[in-house]
Amino acid sequence: MFENAEIAVDDLPHADVVDWQPLDPKFKRMHQVQCLLIMALIAIPLTVVTVMTDIPMTPALGLWLNWAVIFAFWLVWPIIAVPKRGYVVRNKDLLFKKGVVWRSVTAVPFNRIQHVETSHTPLDRKFDLATLQLFTAGGTGGDLKIDGLPADTAEQLRVFILKKAGSSIEHVE
Repeated sequence: MFENAEIAVDDLPHADVVDWQPLDPKFKRMHQVQCLLIMALIAIPLTVVTVMTDIPMTPALGLWLNWAVIFAFWLVWPIIAVPKRGYVVRNKDLLFKKGVVWRSVTAVPFNRIQHVETSHTPLDRKFDLATLQLFTAGGTGGDLKIDGLPADTAEQLRVFILKKAGSSIEHVE
């Protein structure tokens, strides 16, 4: 006979008692460098528009002020957001938390993982960082992407997760 016993809420494990691993501190700096590069690319046409056209001083000043506020916010945001991210590798799954305003914790069971990959953008390589991406059997809604890992840690996690998932591992050089 089928049984589905009830479990008391007090008996459930708590995710907040795990030892969350932070992302690499260089991830904040990388985001700030990325911000500086993008804002410099925005500043060039903004300068051309304000110097080469007959825009009155007040709208031009407003345009530059808005640009400065957005730039300052974008430069400070990684200092606030990156410490709110973290991951935990457990025996049967991997947990990932993120979010400042809207917080979430995602658990990906190893037995649902079909593919794991690491990737490095040029800026990631400059800071020796990598992204670990997990692809699950449940479709795109169950996939997980963790940016800001040290490159060697991302590769170690990739190999470990593939072993736990029961997949064959090819040697990457």
